[in-house]
Amino acid sequence: MRKLLKFLKPYRWLVACAILLIAVESGAVLYLPVIMADIVNNGIIRGVVEGVPQQAYILQRGAFMLVIALGSGIAAVAGGYLTPRIAAGFAKDLRREIFVKVESFSQKEFDSFSASSLITRCTNDVAQVQNLIGMSTRMLFFAPIMGIGGIIMALNQSVSMSWIIALAVIVLFAFVGTIIPIVMPRFRIMQGLMDRLNKVSREMLHGLMVIRAFNAQKHEMKRFDDVNTEIFDISLFLARVMGIAMPTMSLIMSGTQILVVWVGAHHIAASNLQIGDMMAFMQYALGVIFAFMMITMLFVMIPRALVSAGRIAEVLDTEPSITDPSQDVGFTNEKGTVVFDDVSFSYPNAEAKALSGISFTAKPGQTTAIIGPTGSGKTTIAQLLLRLYDVSGGSVKVNGADIREVTQKNLREKVGYVPQKGQLISGTIASNIKYGRPDADDEEVKKVAEVAQALSFIEEKEEGFEAEIGQKGGNVSGGQRQRLSIARALAKKPDILVFDDSFSALDFQTDLKLRQALKSHAADSTLIIIAQRVGTIMNAEQILVLEEGRIVGRGTHAELLKNCLAYKEIASSQGVE
Repeated sequence: MRKLLKFLKPYRWLVACAILLIAVESGAVLYLPVIMADIVNNGIIRGVVEGVPQQAYILQRGAFMLVIALGSGIAAVAGGYLTPRIAAGFAKDLRREIFVKVESFSQKEFDSFSASSLITRCTNDVAQVQNLIGMSTRMLFFAPIMGIGGIIMALNQSVSMSWIIALAVIVLFAFVGTIIPIVMPRFRIMQGLMDRLNKVSREMLHGLMVIRAFNAQKHEMKRFDDVNTEIFDISLFLARVMGIAMPTMSLIMSGTQILVVWVGAHHIAASNLQIGDMMAFMQYALGVIFAFMMITMLFVMIPRALVSAGRIAEVLDTEPSITDPSQDVGFTNEKGTVVFDDVSFSYPNAEAKALSGISFTAKPGQTTAIIGPTGSGKTTIAQLLLRLYDVSGGSVKVNGADIREVTQKNLREKVGYVPQKGQLISGTIASNIKYGRPDADDEEVKKVAEVAQALSFIEEKEEGFEAEIGQKGGNVSGGQRQRLSIARALAKKPDILVFDDSFSALDFQTDLKLRQALKSHAADSTLIIIAQRVGTIMNAEQILVLEEGRIVGRGTHAELLKNCLAYKEIASSQGVE
């Protein structure tokens, strides 16, 4: 929790003002019973004080009491205005910091944190800490002032009844000490279950078509119900505990009142105490108990917030495995050249290497194709080129520079990447195509859409390029989504274009037209095409055949048919000669 308190620094003046207002409010609250006791003892019972008539004295002291109460109310309202502002601002800055941190994560960090867990930490966990800040800003200062001040003021009224306050506080703390060990482990379990619930929900929503296709609705419903029931059971248990806690605390307060009246009555009868002093003592006793109740509420909230704070700190303390160099060496004049030099790579916690001894050079104006069976490491090569992972051995060079010696921003500005599964962002068709280069004009957007064979279906839409794209491109087909992803990469005008099995969602005719248009449009760019279909890559100047993370064949289509058995088998299985 201490690590997160630095986010309160921008609001330190608001916190100081809130503390001052709380001090004013609590001071006024502590002083009011003294005035009340004076009115009862001197104004009502005695009748005349220092020559002032009874009614005039009561009105005079009552007016003073009203001013104090009004000042206390104003301070309370002003403090109530500042406290949410502090908590909301703290949460806003913390969420932003988490988001920025997550943006800096490499694929390795994303593999260690699930997406559902990161969402929960950025939303639910931040909300728990925000609630604590919002309530503790007041309670943390109001309760001690009221507790300590109330005890001092109560002793001034009657030392002989101080044991009543001590007894009430001991009973209250005993009760709280019993509750805390029971509820704290449940709060920790609750946050983990929230992660699981988010995970199951995301999987169900993303895979809804597959679930329906396999009639697995009951299975998914059971998965959801299992987690949901666990959350229900823990929530119900915590609610029952808190349901017992509040009446018990009210019982302690009521018991204290009865005890004060009972003992005070005996003291009054013995002329050891005045009525006004007994009433003031009761107010202070209740104030002290209420202060300790507020502290108790903090004790209940703090465990859950600490669990959330720990989960947030875990994200913020995670150092990205891929970082920018202290000094960017820059690129040379070898525009668009990609060199893999004896590259090897292993995924975290993997038993075997995903790539071993990968060496090749991709040159501008040429197409380098990569083909191989599933799991042979084709996509891994694209991820290493983009530096989503760092190589385990060897080096990857772009434009003559080792990619570890240039900033990630500069590297990725040189590369246009189209992933296996087209990912679109909520917005319009135009905004998605301009995503990599917002300053692209309408003519350029139209041109790249034409090259990507997307212009025909765009023009069929009534809004054209201003047609809305749903979340993750849910309102367009897989082929349309893929073509828009290709147009987005082309609009960037990169030195290097990487197509990671990007033509698999296209029919053969569209595939052919796109490659022909691409050859003329990106004639000066380095094309790296990862594909499953031989027909997509057979005209490439260089074809690499991967098998179990190694290059087992290299050459043109004709050369590989003669010299590479693995390539020949792939081609023959697809009816290509």
